[in-house]
Amino acid sequence: MSRVRRVGTAAAVVVALAGTAGCGLRGANQFIPPTEPGSIKPIEGMDGVPVTVGGKNFTEQLILGKIAGIIMQTVGADVEDKTNLAGSVAARQAQLGGAIDMEYEYTGTAWISYLGHDKPVKGRIPQWKAVKKQDLAQNNLVWLKPAPMNNTYAFATPRTTAKRLGVSKLSDLKSLPTNELTFCVEAEFNSRNDGFRPMLKTYGLTYGKDVPESNVTVLDTGVIYNVTARGNRCNFGEVFTTDGRILALDLVVLEDDRHFFPLYNVAPVFRKEFISQHPQLRDVFNMVSKKITTKTMLKLNAQVDVQGRDPALVARDWLVKEGFVSMP
Repeated sequence: MSRVRRVGTAAAVVVALAGTAGCGLRGANQFIPPTEPGSIKPIEGMDGVPVTVGGKNFTEQLILGKIAGIIMQTVGADVEDKTNLAGSVAARQAQLGGAIDMEYEYTGTAWISYLGHDKPVKGRIPQWKAVKKQDLAQNNLVWLKPAPMNNTYAFATPRTTAKRLGVSKLSDLKSLPTNELTFCVEAEFNSRNDGFRPMLKTYGLTYGKDVPESNVTVLDTGVIYNVTARGNRCNFGEVFTTDGRILALDLVVLEDDRHFFPLYNVAPVFRKEFISQHPQLRDVFNMVSKKITTKTMLKLNAQVDVQGRDPALVARDWLVKEGFVSMP
C-alpha cells in the first residue's frame, strides 16, 4: 500500500495533473454491488440524485470508496464511481474542480500535503477541526466527522521478537542493546525531517551512535513487511498501521507512546454545494465513520491484499455485518 504523505514540489503537482488531464478521470472497477436498506434508509429527495464518488488507487481507498458508493446507492442516489484515481493529487484536484462530489480523505494528508503545513496538530479532533476550518474557508470542502481509524507510520516487529525483547512501545527501544536496534525503512522516511532520525531523537536515541548506520537497511515499502517478518535483516520495520500484511505476517505494531507520528484519520469530504443540498447525509456518514477503526480497516485490507477478495464485496459484506445495509 502506498499513500502520498505530502506534495513535494510544484513541479510534481504539474506533472501529476498533466497525466490525469490526458486520460480523464476513470475507475478501473466501477462495480457497486446491489444492497437493500438496513439501518441506512432511503432519504427523501435523494432518489435519482446524481453523485460522483472518488477515491485513490490503493486497497484501503478502494474499500472506502465502495463503502461510500454503497451508502449513496442505498439512500437512493444515482452513483457514478470514480474511485481508483492515480494518487492523492489527482483525487484532490478532481474534487476541487467539481468532478467529484465526495471522497474519503485523511486529515494528515490534507493538513500537510494539501494545505501546506509543516507540523501536524496533536490530537484526532483538534487536527480534524483545523483541517475542517481551513479547507472550508479556502476550498468550500466540508469535512464530516473523522473515523477512529488512523493510517499513519509505525514500526512493527515479529511477535516472537517482541516477546524475546520485551517491547510493546517505541519508548522500550531505548533499553535495548545496540545490536538489537536494527531497522528497515523506506528511502523517503529515512531522509525526511519528520521521519526516522527525528523519531529516534524523540525516543532518546541518536542516529549514528545508539543506532549505527550499519543497523539501518533502506528498502522499498512493499518489501519491508516480508523482510521484517523473516527477522534476518532487521528487528523493526516501518509500516502503515492499517496494512493487512500486519495481520497476515503476525507482526506487532509498537505503540507510539510519545505521539511522534502525525495522525491520518479518515473522514468523508463533500463539496459544500452538494452536502448543503443534502444535509441528511451528515448523520448517515457520521454513523458509519464511528465503526471504522484501525483494527477494522486492518481486517478489511487483509481480505483484499491477502485473501484476494474484491474491494466492493469486502465493503458490502462489512456494511451488512454492521447492519447498515442488507443483502437483496
